[in-house]
Formats: sequence, structure tokens, C-alpha cells
Amino acid sequence: MAIVRRSAVAAALVLAVGAGFAALGLGASADPSPGTQPYAWRSVAFVGGGFVTGIVFHPTARDVRYCRTDIGGAYRWNAETKLWEPLLDWLPYEDLNLMGVESLAIDPSDPDRVYLSCGTYTNATTPNGAILRSTDRGRTFQIARVPFKMGGNENGRGNGERLVVDPNDGRVLFLGTRHAGLWKSVDAGVTWTRVASFPDVTEVLPPKPRDEPPWVQRGGSGVVFAVFDPRSGRRGTPSSTLYVGVSLMNRDHLFCSTDAGRTWRAVPGQPTAYRPNHAVLAADGTLYVSYGTNPGPWRMEDGGVWKLDTGSGRWTDITPEKPVAGKPFGYAAVAVAARDPRALIVSTFGRPAGHGEDEIFRSTDAGRTWKPVFAAGAGFDFSLAPYVSVTPIHWLFDVEIDPFDPDHALFTTGYGGYETFDLGDVDAGRATSWSVMSAGIEETVALDLLSPPRGAHLLTAIGDYGGAVHWDLDRPAPEGSYDHPHFGNTTGLACAENAPDVLVRVGRASHHRGGGHIGYSLDGGRTWQPTATTPRPDSQLGQVAVSADAATWVWTPERSAVSFTRDRGATWSASRGVPESTRVIADRVDPQAFYALALFDGQLFVSKDGAATFTAQPLVLPDGLPRRGGFRGDDRGGQDRLYATPGRKGDLWLAAWHGLYHTTDSGARFERLPGVSEIHGFGFGKAAPGQDTPALFLVGVVAGLRGVFRSDDAAASWVRINDDRHQWGLVLQVTGDPKVYGRVYVGTHGRGTLYGDPVGR
Repeated sequence: MAIVRRSAVAAALVLAVGAGFAALGLGASADPSPGTQPYAWRSVAFVGGGFVTGIVFHPTARDVRYCRTDIGGAYRWNAETKLWEPLLDWLPYEDLNLMGVESLAIDPSDPDRVYLSCGTYTNATTPNGAILRSTDRGRTFQIARVPFKMGGNENGRGNGERLVVDPNDGRVLFLGTRHAGLWKSVDAGVTWTRVASFPDVTEVLPPKPRDEPPWVQRGGSGVVFAVFDPRSGRRGTPSSTLYVGVSLMNRDHLFCSTDAGRTWRAVPGQPTAYRPNHAVLAADGTLYVSYGTNPGPWRMEDGGVWKLDTGSGRWTDITPEKPVAGKPFGYAAVAVAARDPRALIVSTFGRPAGHGEDEIFRSTDAGRTWKPVFAAGAGFDFSLAPYVSVTPIHWLFDVEIDPFDPDHALFTTGYGGYETFDLGDVDAGRATSWSVMSAGIEETVALDLLSPPRGAHLLTAIGDYGGAVHWDLDRPAPEGSYDHPHFGNTTGLACAENAPDVLVRVGRASHHRGGGHIGYSLDGGRTWQPTATTPRPDSQLGQVAVSADAATWVWTPERSAVSFTRDRGATWSASRGVPESTRVIADRVDPQAFYALALFDGQLFVSKDGAATFTAQPLVLPDGLPRRGGFRGDDRGGQDRLYATPGRKGDLWLAAWHGLYHTTDSGARFERLPGVSEIHGFGFGKAAPGQDTPALFLVGVVAGLRGVFRSDDAAASWVRINDDRHQWGLVLQVTGDPKVYGRVYVGTHGRGTLYGDPVGR
């Protein structure tokens, strides 16, 4: 699967935090602070759309459960609404790194306390992580900054839990890290100290073989779980026994302390052929551990499931199904019923399709015998997220059993997850029924947004999952993701301004579906078809533009020349006079006019013959061109772009990273609009009543204030329309709705796409 949102570009988006634009030496004049207007915000329903890396139930409070995601924050289950509610929408851009949640912990003695260890990447220039603690079930948090990094979106992100609270004394927490060992807090997560006595578990890997495939992720993911034995303490007295697992192979990786973490020893007799991924301690003192040769979600070549009788020290191999030569896989997670320590389930990972694909195995005799859950004829209901029916189970990882209902089990996937309420039917040989469990979780990354002048509310271009036509913003598209062709990634969307039923999208076709990398619709997105040809056999991704009359389509594929077609893709011709890899936009009135920009080269390219030829003209900005160096704007959210104004010929806006510019004469003269000093996203909406210019929407900094803004008077003044509770870390895209005044669509890096309307409208 092509993981656009987990690529080097995604990492660069995080690295941009703290870089600042001061390095470019540009600023804007000071203006009065913008006004504010309250908005009501809701998610555009796609459902799931990303990797739910773990679920945690509270053991004594019914319906109290949380889940974590790799780049989209954490959620709490609302039993009344039957929805997962986001907990980290308040995170500002400066803390976008904290949207990746490495681990999650509840306090078994206090159902109101929850802790998150946050941080998305561990590379050198990414900020350190933080521990977020809440005493009101995640409604508010306090932050403890820590001197090490988390890897919420790195290999091994489904391991855990790395963070754990002592069930006998809620002041005591332990946290395993990827590269900084084991840490402890004795004041409920306020301060943290490294456990110096924990063994040195540094892993030295042999050199990477020259012929090793690039997808192979070598090495472990540090300290991957910690498990308290609650029988070793009493209420108010810390537990003395703790087990900690480290992602190591061919050496000891499970360690035990019987003096509350002061000293440690390797557990004798442990299997060392694999890496531990997950562990759970049953009520009778049996420790169950799942293993694989890789932490996941990258491929596992082998694995197993073992149990330890912590009383006798005896290890037993209870692997349900052994991987064999030519059919490699591992085991991801294990869960035990709260009231029956002999009832457990385990999940495979990467089990080849010819081997029956991934499976959950169930045992009711502590692993002596097993029954497959899916192979018994399990049924799946995809109605809450129709797009997942294409690949129902992808990256099956965590499995959990509801402590209050042993028939209620959940598992997580790269698309969200599933749940059943009849797990026990497996014991009688009956089929179980599974349904999407991720309603409310929105973890997509918007790469482009389009709200056409007529028809559907919105079209989304989404990394990894294609996107959809949203006729109903509150319900997922019944047809699922775009089809015919079906894309793994959609990177560009366009429609004809005066013929908006003509829509074109570009991206990368799903490897298992084929059908080409460009598709078009002639009925407003109800049906799609691929073009007959492409500019080159390898043309894919990039950006697309459509002339106002729909006659000309212009495609700039990734790392390729600009090409155009006037026969719906039956033939293509190269555009002359414009550099390759240059994004082209269409004039919203003149069907012959197209524009392209090379900001740092100081050139604007204009076509007056339907993109056949472009003429370069100097790009003259009143305060000069920005200097090269540092991060390009498109590395931080797709800016340094031109936008053509609806309904106005030759009327262009340049949304640069450092400011906003406007021209009404096809770029001959630009003026800089005051107050705007940083832009992450820009777009147009329906004009306000009594106005003859479209509303402008902007994500960035205006008069020193960061936020999402709207202007009804061509950028003469702005109002902030989001608030501190709705910041979503990193916002990549914004556009208004040309059909509904005030409505705005916001595309985030991991929290999906949201729409906002003025309160009281």
C-alpha cells in the first residue's frame, strides 16, 4: 500500500514546526487583530481512514474505553451517541507532532484519569514528545514535556501498551520508549525519571544486505510494553512486580522487577527467536505474549504465541498455527477475558492470501486448542464505511475483549476496525458477525478539496484511500471511495467552472484494481471512467486543471512534463514553454487562459491558447521574491500557489508561504495584502450577501494570530472562524462552498476533513 501520509513529505511537514519563516527575511505590516465569528464544526464522514493502533478498556468502569491512532490523535467512546469523540482537536500547529499517539493508559483505580504519550517521529529534527494527562476523561489535558521522542507513526506503532499505570497506586506510571529506555513517574505523570537500573537493550544490527527489498524495516521499536501484576500490591501500596518487554530478537527481551522497578532480571526460559509485540496478564497470573520477527506493520516472516506461568516460571508454546516456508506471517496481539483467564484471542499479521489471509484465533482452554474466528464463516457489515469493502481487513493488529461482555470483541486495522457481539458463537461452531466499529474516527489526510459550483457538496482527494464524492456530509459515500478507476492516492481534483458536471481527478491507481491514474466524470461525480490514454505510460499523481468550458484538460503528472488533451484523454500533447512538474491552473472565465508559477525563479507562465503554449513573464512582487532555502512552502502544506478567482477573468491570488498577493491583470502587477504573514491553505467560497467578490478562506497567520480565517471584502479585513478548541494540529487544505455562504471545508493531516458553518445561520 502506498503510504503518502507516512512518507518523507509527511515527515517534512512535522519537521517544519519551529523552522519559522523568519529565515526568509520577509514580513507583513502590522494590522489590527482580526475579528472572530463562532463556527460549528463537524467531520465530513468518511469513517476510519487510518491506522487505529490500539484500544484500551477501563477494567472497572463500563463503556469507558479509548483508542489511539498513528497520526490522528486519540478518541474516547461515547456510549450514548455510539461515536468515538476526538480528544486532541485543541492541539495547535506548534504542537502538531503530538497528534501521533505512541501509547495510551488508563488508571485502573480512577476511571476519570487517562494518559497519552505523544509524538509522531523520532528523527533528529522532530521536537521531543510529551505526556498528556487528564483527570476528566480527556475533556482537558495538562502537558508534561519529556526529553525524548516518540514514534507514533513509526514501525512498531501497534505494539504495547508502552505506558501503564500501577493498578494499586495511581501515582506510579512506567513508560517504555524507543530509544531512551524505561521511565518512571511517581506523581501521576507530572515529572519523569529514567530508570537507570533497567538493562541496556541497545540493539546492534548487521549491515543491511545490498539485495534486501526497500520495504524491509530492520530492527525493533524499543521498549514495547509494560505490565503490572496487581496481586503484588494492595490499594494505596505500589505493586512490586512488573514485566517489561523490549523489541529484541535472538536475545533476552522480557524483563521482570519484583521490587517496584529498582532491580531487574531477564525472565528465564523465554523464547528469543522473535520480537515481542504485545502482552497481557490474566487474572490467574498467566502472562500471554504474541511474537513476530518484525514489530509491524511492516512484514513479519515468522512468529508465535507463548504463555508464562508466572508462579512456576514455566513457558509453553501455544501458537495456534505455525508459519511455514513460503507462507510467512507473525502474531500481532493477544487479549484475555477479564472473568475467564482461560478464554483468549490472538491476531495474526501478514498471513498470505493463499493461506487464508489474516485470522483471529480463539481458545477457551488457555491455548491448548484453538478455533479460527473468520474461517468459521464470519460475516462483515461495511455499511458504516462502505469504502473498506474493497479490502476488508488490512493491517489487522490490536485485539481486545470487553471486560464487561466477553462476547464483545474488537480488532483494529489500517482502515479503523471492527467489532462483534457474538464472539462466543465460535465455541459452538457458529459464524460471528462483525461490523465497522470506527464511527466518529476520522483519520484521513486531505491532499486536495473541491466544492463544485453545482452538484455535490464536496469532493475529497485523500492519501492512501482515494477520496469520495460527498453528497451527504454527515454520512459516508454509499459507493465508497472513487471507483473506475479506483485510486490508492488521489492528488488532484478539478472541474469546469461553467460546466461543473465535468470533473477530473488524478492520482495513483490501486495496485490490485488497476484502471489507470486519471479518471473523469461527465455527470457531476455519479459515475467515472478512465481516459483511453495517458501522456506517458508511467504518468501518475500530480495536479490537473480543466478549462472553464470543459474543453481542455491539463495534467502535470509527478516529475513529468505538462500535457493537455481536448478529446477527454484519447490523445495528449505536450504544453510548450512551461517547465515540467509545474502546477497549472485554469482561468475561471476565459476557457483559453491557463497560468503556472515558478515562485523562486520569479516567473509566471501564461497561456492564451488553451495550454498549447505558455509565455514566461517576470513575476514582480512589491516586496521582492522570497529567497530559496529552508523549507519550501509546498513541503509544509501545498502553498506557494496561484488561485484563479471565480467569475473574474485574469483575476489571480498568489498564496505564498510568507504572504498573500493579488492581481487583476493576469499577473502583470501584483499587490501584497496587509496583515497576512503565513499561509498553509487558501480558497474561495460564496460571496456574502450584498458583496460581488467571493469570500476568501485562509489557514495561516493574520496580524500575528494563527487560525482559520474568512474575508468577505477581498482581504481588506478578516475574521477568525475557528477557536482554540478546534485547531487540529496541521491543516493542509481549505476551501469554501460556492453554493452556501459561510460554509468552509478544512482538510487536516490526520484528523480528516471537517466542515464549518457560522453559528446561528
